[in-house]
Amino acid sequence: MTSFSAQVAQNQFLAQGADLVHAVMSVTSGSATAAAGLASAGTGKAGQTLVEAIIVDCSGSMDGEKIVQTRQAVNKAIDLLRDDAWFCVIAGSAAGKLLMPLSQATAKNRLAAEQAVRHLGASGGTAMATWLRTALVEFRKMPDGIHHALLLTDGKDEGERESTLEAALAECEGHFQCDARGVGTDWEPAQLRKISAKLLGTLDIIPNPNEIEADFRRVIESAMGKSVSNVSLRLWTPLGAKVEFCRLVYPEQFDLTNRAVVDPKTPQIRDYPTGAWGEEKRDYHMAIRITPGKVGQRMCAGRVSLVINERGQETKVAESMILATWTDDESQSALIHPAVAHYTGQVELATAIQQGLKAREQGDEARATQLLGRAVQIAATSNPDTMKLLRKVVEVEDERQGTVKLRRDVKKEDEFALDTRSTKTARVQRPT
Repeated sequence: MTSFSAQVAQNQFLAQGADLVHAVMSVTSGSATAAAGLASAGTGKAGQTLVEAIIVDCSGSMDGEKIVQTRQAVNKAIDLLRDDAWFCVIAGSAAGKLLMPLSQATAKNRLAAEQAVRHLGASGGTAMATWLRTALVEFRKMPDGIHHALLLTDGKDEGERESTLEAALAECEGHFQCDARGVGTDWEPAQLRKISAKLLGTLDIIPNPNEIEADFRRVIESAMGKSVSNVSLRLWTPLGAKVEFCRLVYPEQFDLTNRAVVDPKTPQIRDYPTGAWGEEKRDYHMAIRITPGKVGQRMCAGRVSLVINERGQETKVAESMILATWTDDESQSALIHPAVAHYTGQVELATAIQQGLKAREQGDEARATQLLGRAVQIAATSNPDTMKLLRKVVEVEDERQGTVKLRRDVKKEDEFALDTRSTKTARVQRPT
């Protein structure tokens, strides 16, 4: 059984005339709930079957050590699967070749898959939309499972139009999650980020081919830890209110604002996809614009909950209220809750890094220096892991002021690591 609990962190006090309410919802799921000391708000059913698609780039650029290490990593990943899991293997080039159709992870089927993978070669181009659509066909054979894909590539999606990939992602959205990995430095972080963000997965770089196996292990172990799928974050707002944004802010950043599902019969309720859950912690940041009240007035600006949808039946498993109280006491209304301030900074940090690296690539060193300096200023006090990555790209002269110089001897893999991991956030300390 998977249990959930939630709490909201916010400063509910607004100045007279203010109309924007911020809140951070912290969710704990799995056995960690009891240890967190939070009030349990419900229980979800466990035991859903993992359905895994391993999608590997087999285009010509993968020849040599990359394809050798990929074969080994895929076979190790298959070995890690539980006997009750189902899996398929897709060899991607100009088309998505089904190397192993969807099968249960029995000893016989593992052996058959491993024999097929041993003959995996590298040739042809790169057309990721066809790979994703091939996986979607297999996932549809088991509609009630936890659908997860692992995609590995070393190149750019040059075999098809951008609109073709976007159309494929629209078809796949909501049907499976996808963790995307780029090996080497000849791929485009923005392209894989589009895939991982749309399909609620993670993005990372594998600098060297000999690290593929270890990364595959981490991804598969994480997927096997998921126990319940089809979980939505439901946000109710009062009549006339507007949701300015809704974001996952820990452990990754995903902007969910434009992905709300709204039933025309109940337009005040929005459901945002969250994917599958295991034993974990996540934080969501919401901002709601409401009609200002009078000084002393208190109202419910929103209700946020988690809802599991299993075979058409909904189960609400956690819920918290978002409040607003108007005051003329500036000592109350001027306070920004630490959780809200922290995650606002984490979003700015990711934006500064991505825009700064783009400016550097375009030769605009002044803008790159300004943006990466701002990133250093934020990361120095809030995200030590990102700070380490920044130091490989800039020389830091003053952390507090954000004074930096661009390094001239930056390794491409360090620049890619900073870019791909820019959306990984540090958790706020003790949100209350």
